[in-house]
Amino acid sequence: MTDPARPALARLASWLRCPVCGRDLEPLDRLTLGCAEGHRHDVNKRGYVSLLGGGSKLVGDSAEMLDARDVVLEGGAFAPIASAVAAAAQPAEGSRTLDAGAGTGYYLRAAVASAPDAIGLAMDLSPAAVARAARSSARVDGLVADTWRPLPVRSQNVDVVLDVFAPRNLPEFHRVLRPGGRLVVVVPRADHLGSLRQAGTMLDIPTDKAEDVIAAAGALYAPLTREHVSYALALDDALRVALAGMGPSARHADAAPAPADETTVSVDVLSFEAR
Repeated sequence: MTDPARPALARLASWLRCPVCGRDLEPLDRLTLGCAEGHRHDVNKRGYVSLLGGGSKLVGDSAEMLDARDVVLEGGAFAPIASAVAAAAQPAEGSRTLDAGAGTGYYLRAAVASAPDAIGLAMDLSPAAVARAARSSARVDGLVADTWRPLPVRSQNVDVVLDVFAPRNLPEFHRVLRPGGRLVVVVPRADHLGSLRQAGTMLDIPTDKAEDVIAAAGALYAPLTREHVSYALALDDALRVALAGMGPSARHADAAPAPADETTVSVDVLSFEAR
């Protein structure tokens, strides 16, 4: 009898290399991946694998932050951004998309849904986030890993890399992309959610972030497109609280959410081609 877990595990393994030696990972049994050097990595019963290893001092998003993110994203507040990401990614039929800092997988699902048989790998530092992303779609696999370390992803194995409001490891993204592959980066503008920031409930955003990304990417990527997504977002109490609680501001802000009825969503969606 064929083990029904085997195809899913084989697909998960097809993305990955061993974080210890860099050899390709393969399924050994229904809950273990291994490489030719004998290193073994357990797969979580929820269908994802942690290849984080020891030594990382970074902390992933908490369950409370993810709940807040669900209120914002699944409620459609950032749907125009998701549409712009999918359009910039242009995944082909059967393509493979890695979302670095995927959170709950919202933007990744939008990208892979736009192409038949496309699949995605949701990578995040937070096991709770990866668990949610992996169970949110049959097209999405899950990986717990640190963006700042060498990625446990096979070289030239990915057609598209997404980086939405997340840290960027441009050399590693370039390594995992196939030649001519596409990188999509979303960065906030200084006026993004400005009415909430005025009350001190959210962290300030440095100006010229898009220009900084374009300059940093120049050695490895050719710029393709830049779209400014901007619109007014109506706020109620639940959305105000969720916006303040879904990101890094949740760990820093002490004030109550600003009593604004509206705020501005303002981001740049950038796309590049791997040289």
